[in-house]
Amino acid sequence: MASPILPGSGLGSGLDIGAIVTALVNADKSAKQTQIDATTKTNTLKISGIGTLKSALTAFQTAMTNLSSKTNPAFAGYTATSGTPTVLGATSDNTAVSGTYSVVVNNLATGSKVASASFSGGAASAIPSGTLKISQNGTDYNVTIPANATLQTTRDAINSSQGINGISANIVTDSSGASRLVISSSKTGSGNDLTVSGIAGLEIDGTKVMSATPAAGDSGAVGKLATDASLTIDGLTVTSKSNTVTGAVSGLTMNLLTVPNPPGTPVTVTVDTNTKGLQTSVQTFVDAYNTLKSTIDTLSKATPDEDGKLTVQAAFTGDSLPRSLIADIRSQLTMPSGTTTGPMAYLSQLGVMTDKLTGNLTFDTVAFNKAMSQPGMTGQVQQMFTGTDDKNGLLARMSKAVDPYLKGATSTSPGLLDQRMTILNNNAKSLTSQQLALDLRVANLTKTLTAKYNAMDLLVGQMKATASSITSFFSSLNAQQSAK
Repeated sequence: MASPILPGSGLGSGLDIGAIVTALVNADKSAKQTQIDATTKTNTLKISGIGTLKSALTAFQTAMTNLSSKTNPAFAGYTATSGTPTVLGATSDNTAVSGTYSVVVNNLATGSKVASASFSGGAASAIPSGTLKISQNGTDYNVTIPANATLQTTRDAINSSQGINGISANIVTDSSGASRLVISSSKTGSGNDLTVSGIAGLEIDGTKVMSATPAAGDSGAVGKLATDASLTIDGLTVTSKSNTVTGAVSGLTMNLLTVPNPPGTPVTVTVDTNTKGLQTSVQTFVDAYNTLKSTIDTLSKATPDEDGKLTVQAAFTGDSLPRSLIADIRSQLTMPSGTTTGPMAYLSQLGVMTDKLTGNLTFDTVAFNKAMSQPGMTGQVQQMFTGTDDKNGLLARMSKAVDPYLKGATSTSPGLLDQRMTILNNNAKSLTSQQLALDLRVANLTKTLTAKYNAMDLLVGQMKATASSITSFFSSLNAQQSAK
């Protein structure tokens, strides 16, 4: 804070009052100012450290989430490749077996689509109130139709209430202006035909197929009934309610997309071990861990200054928080995989070890490839990292170990880092208040001391004037005495 004292000597005393007051004020505030400055520096460093650590943990969790993706699995023990991906796609899990399969897609599974009798009034045609019952494979879905409903509002009521069940409706209007309510289901497979009842004019028997040129009063299934998918695998006939075919070949899932042209054209599906892909994913895992640990080390370890003498404190030097964090994460590395049924349970069996000097993970690819040369090991690696459910795999456990630091016990409670940040921000506010109080004290003390020293200077000036007057008086008296 700037001093109100102007430099210069007192007129009466000749003393440098500004320098004297400044020295006294600085001596008074020095200890408290040093404490505030040191504490502010440490607090600011910790606030920055919390932000850096939070970003690093978020990046680590993102890496774990990406590696455990189900849509694009990084730890797939096997890879399935379709020779004609436009006809069918193929994926595999850790129970797959290497092999080649010849698949012929005969027809796809279809859902039910039914149409009502036509309404000459179009979409605005009046529909009686009541309960519209849509039945499918023994399950009834009821839709309430209110008074003054139209074909259009009926369509909207079906969509808003039954979309969650995979049932949707629309209106098709022909060239004459007559409209039909068309109801579709996303559920495929034989036996999933829709029937509609309960409202006059909207009764539909979906087990009957309408003709290509239906009369105005005709209703029923459009095109054909719901059907199962049909395919052959190495000459063996397979049917499926869905176009996602699982279980026909152990560990293999096939997504049927279209019937090939010409029909009967086989698609070759190849299943092979994913050693190269797994090696890349293990290295990505190791790199993600080492990046996080490097950040924690940087935030925790004190370093020498430029001269190599004094120690420069880091944000968390001597703080237990980063030690607890790295301990929580490392504990997951040493635990066995989510299942103990397989021969591979520890990272060390993959060639992933801990460096004794740095604590970082190292990855021995030679040891990894040697382990993968044993039959079935790629599937074991997949199981180790992704687990048998969403909780017991290494990736899920590593991510969960970070949760307490980023998230609270509930969706509204803060994590440990946010709790620490709140404390540090409160400390910053307290330090600001302390600085303002100190500045006020310095200003008041400066004002008081300045007034006192100015008064002293005035008194000294007055005393000097009196002394000078007395001296002059006696000098004059002595002169008179001498003259006689």
